[in-house]
Amino acid sequence: MRLCSLPEIRFRSRLVTLVFATIIVTSTCRAAETPLVPYLLQMIRDDAVHKELGLTPSQVDEVVRSLQPIDARWWPSRILPVDRQRSEVTQLLDLMRGELDRILTESQRQRVLELERQAHGTRMVLRDDVMASLDITPKQASSLTSAFEKTDSDTAALQSQVRDKSLTQESAAKKVQAIRQREREQVASTLTNEQKSKIGSLVGESFDFASVRRTYPLAPDFVATGSTWIGGQPDGSPSLADGTVTMSSLRGDVVVVFFYAFQCINCQRNFPHYKAWQDELASKGVKIIGIQTPETSAEKSLERVSQAHQSDGFQFPVLFDENSGNWRAWGNTMWPTTYLIDKKGFIRRWWQGEMDWKGTPGHMQMRQTILELLAEK
Repeated sequence: MRLCSLPEIRFRSRLVTLVFATIIVTSTCRAAETPLVPYLLQMIRDDAVHKELGLTPSQVDEVVRSLQPIDARWWPSRILPVDRQRSEVTQLLDLMRGELDRILTESQRQRVLELERQAHGTRMVLRDDVMASLDITPKQASSLTSAFEKTDSDTAALQSQVRDKSLTQESAAKKVQAIRQREREQVASTLTNEQKSKIGSLVGESFDFASVRRTYPLAPDFVATGSTWIGGQPDGSPSLADGTVTMSSLRGDVVVVFFYAFQCINCQRNFPHYKAWQDELASKGVKIIGIQTPETSAEKSLERVSQAHQSDGFQFPVLFDENSGNWRAWGNTMWPTTYLIDKKGFIRRWWQGEMDWKGTPGHMQMRQTILELLAEK
């Protein structure tokens, strides 16, 4: 599908934004049609959380290793139908908890649980463990569920208004804050004083989620089967014939991966930005990599893709994704899509469609993020 009608449909990845302030809100209520928000998966990859837990360097290494097979499934699961997505995420959360049981001490595991509850915000009260601890009655659960569904309905309406441009994002954000405040007041009025007095012991000391930077998965590795490299390695060396380039070999660099098809006009309108980043930032530690996944018959020709690589003036390598293995691994849904990956290999931002669609200064916003990632240690 070549559809680029929205400037950016994913926002910046601070967990506090995901929990409290974003316009696109997903509930943790139990309604079958609602995606499951995997707060544990989002937070456990971040340096600030590792510091909060007091992880040793070897524990951090083990956590990151445990994320690799989990993230390979989690990232593409975002495009599954909601019921399948919930099932997949539930399995991955169970796997992650099993890994943490092995890696962490008892006190560290307890703190993870407290942080996970905090991340849920008011929705924490409908977690099974919290419901049991607070002895939430069926009547209370029903009232709380109704309050959360009302919040989600109202925020979905605001999202629609933002998309049809009848409401600005700034105005919508203010309205979301008021809706969230209403929800907090409804939760407070539903719980008894005794129940409210127990919440502090369930969440522990307050954690500043604004310090969390990494909430997206490790970037999928390149799928070599059914793919061909064109134009040299990301480090400038001439050959990729041995297929040794991996995401792990790019650690320490900021990586831009963009999916495109060379005949796609929307893709072509992004090309000047990639080339400008290559010219300006390659010497500072930015690697640009294109992945050409074909749609038309011409785009399935290695010769045509190679010719386009030259005529488009790309001074960076392109992976010809003839069998769409990389497309599937990334859970891609449209041409073009651009991903920014930090020095530790985690996806930090992505953009679907033309970056400057209808005057949106997307390429400048993405460039600013690249500069921020370069500045990180």
